[in-house]
Amino acid sequence: MNTSTVAALPQRAGSAPHLDGKTSVVTIVAFLFLLAIGLFYTAYSLFGDVSEAPPASSTWLPYILLGVALLIALGFEFVNGFHDTANAVATVIYTHSLAPNFAVVWSGFFNFLGVMVSSGAVAFGIISLLPVELILQVGSSAGFAMVFALLIAAILWNLGTWWLGLPASSSHTLIGSIIGVGIANALMHGRDGTSGVDWSQALKVGYSLLLSPVVGFACAALLFLALKALVKNKELYEAPKGNAPPPLWIRALLILTCTGVSFAHGSNDGQKGMGLIMLILVGTVPTAYALNRAMPVDEMIPFAAMAQATQQSLRKDALVAAPADPRAALSEYVRTRQLQPQVVPALAVVVGNIGEQIRQYGALNKLPTEAVANVRNDMYIASEAIRFLEKEPAAGLSAESKSNLKAFRRLMDDATKFIPLWVKVAVAIALGLGTMVGWRRIVVTVGERIGKTHLTYGQGASAELVAMLTIGAADVYGLPVSTTHVLSSGVAGTMAANKSGLQMATVRNLLMAWVLTLPAAILLSGALYWLFRQLF
Repeated sequence: MNTSTVAALPQRAGSAPHLDGKTSVVTIVAFLFLLAIGLFYTAYSLFGDVSEAPPASSTWLPYILLGVALLIALGFEFVNGFHDTANAVATVIYTHSLAPNFAVVWSGFFNFLGVMVSSGAVAFGIISLLPVELILQVGSSAGFAMVFALLIAAILWNLGTWWLGLPASSSHTLIGSIIGVGIANALMHGRDGTSGVDWSQALKVGYSLLLSPVVGFACAALLFLALKALVKNKELYEAPKGNAPPPLWIRALLILTCTGVSFAHGSNDGQKGMGLIMLILVGTVPTAYALNRAMPVDEMIPFAAMAQATQQSLRKDALVAAPADPRAALSEYVRTRQLQPQVVPALAVVVGNIGEQIRQYGALNKLPTEAVANVRNDMYIASEAIRFLEKEPAAGLSAESKSNLKAFRRLMDDATKFIPLWVKVAVAIALGLGTMVGWRRIVVTVGERIGKTHLTYGQGASAELVAMLTIGAADVYGLPVSTTHVLSSGVAGTMAANKSGLQMATVRNLLMAWVLTLPAAILLSGALYWLFRQLF
């Protein structure tokens, strides 16, 4: 599917926008300038962080792998920008509220802002889907194979669906890639493929991805019907006349909703790249990024005290002695979710070891190089074990232990789940610049190929408003949703509510992309992971 087929579409009222205008020299120069600034700032910040930390390796190989992995991760966000964000500008372009080139620049800027103010909850929610053994060994060949496989698989599928003009979901693609790596890793270790994924977290994410298009369709349809019932202005429900912009108040509403969708998209989708970049940084330069070296020294005394209190309360609840290898016992519990009597005493030992390390050295940035990775892994596995124990009534934990575990987990997450400013800036620039490239294919699909009539002002505003609120709500709860699916289904919902008719060929293609994205990404990433493990 490409833009040359537009002429074959049914005749409709309203004038299609001119999308084939040449990009001005000023825009090209600005694009290259921002790209250069982003690359320079990223390289400068990365060099500064690594220089201040103890050397992680005596060879250049990890740093070469780091550079390649970062470029691929930022490439994923760049592709995500022109693949997903085109949905945000389709309505303002097809209602002539903003000129196409200005609209994508405007959207790119608010994508940038959305990334910069994001919380990071979605980023680490994505990481928690990965196999625990690969996260604990992310600097190994298996860890690099995992990162490269899931990123390359996601990029390939995104580029393929973009080339066909299909608004497929980057969120679906990335989640599918992660699941594919998990299944392949489990099968390669002789286990059942279903044991390689945190299915409780995957189902939580899956529900948000599957239900968000339904929410988009139904809510946009209901909002449009409510708008027709309450606002009797006929201009709101008519196709644009010629290339004239809509009345000022309608134009302001459409620009506002486009801005909101762009901002929400940046805040939600940008975090996926952040989480993967942090995983890459932890694996290649753990001395700089495995632990939050910026945590104040005065927070370490309460940290150690809370570790001691948590260990003591857990010992009171333990029914058996601690196993010889407590970390292995916790890793097995996190992987299988099967609670054994030794899990609680094992957690007590690991928590005590963490507190002792903090007490001995006094600050995270004073930990010796050889201890950093182990302390980080202990914190990660303890935090994940606590997350599951909190939902496990059979654990038999006292109220004191539950309270201590909750507080101590928060301290450990502050130490391990952080995102440096330069990572946010790099992702924000990649996503924002991606918005300005290759947006036409998806815009044409959303603007012309979903409904049989031209998009009206009311339909555009309803679809955008629902998308903005849905993505914003998902961001608050740390859930990844698809901008593509929410908005395109919203447009379809308004067309159905207005009895405008849907182009079933496009709807069928959208549904096909929706259904095929997960299995295709799973197969592609699983195959790539197997291949990389054989080669390296």
